[in-house]
Amino acid sequence: MKALRRFTVRAHLPDRLAALGQLSTNLRWSWDTATQDLFESIDPAQWARTGRDPVALLGEVSRARLDELAEDQPFLLRLDRLSAELNEYLIKPLWYQQMAAQADASSPLPQGIGYFSMEFGVAEVLPFYSGGLGILAGDHLKAASDLGLPLIGVGLNYRSGYFEQSLTADGWQHENYPSLDPQGLPLHLL
Repeated sequence: MKALRRFTVRAHLPDRLAALGQLSTNLRWSWDTATQDLFESIDPAQWARTGRDPVALLGEVSRARLDELAEDQPFLLRLDRLSAELNEYLIKPLWYQQMAAQADASSPLPQGIGYFSMEFGVAEVLPFYSGGLGILAGDHLKAASDLGLPLIGVGLNYRSGYFEQSLTADGWQHENYPSLDPQGLPLHLL
């Protein structure tokens, strides 16, 4: 029997660890090594098993481990620092905002820039790419974010698009099309 619907369980974090939720759903973690290291320190084996997916990690880590982390002062200091860095990153004027403030009122800079691509390779846990074009588009999004550009990536969200391939014992290619659950991705709808 085919499942009618899939559900992704999101962890209920202790209040003291609430910042992990914001860190896990802002894609900045995918190019911020310190944030990746923080998630890995929660449970290195689980981090590897989940494919370095912070949302999946938080959904699978035990309640006992979360309670332990909520009392771990070195971990909490790192969490607070990274959360503050993310919040500063989100609100401080970056290059584009500085240019917009200096722009002539008769020729203001655009408020949004659409970037159309068939694929965006931002992180492995967002399987919206198959190769070079996607990686290049993902790098453009990351650089635009760091510059503060109002760049909006527009593409397609395939339910089961790109496949994982392997070889069978007799040497034939085998394709596996994983079903993508949008609710299980490290994103949230704006």
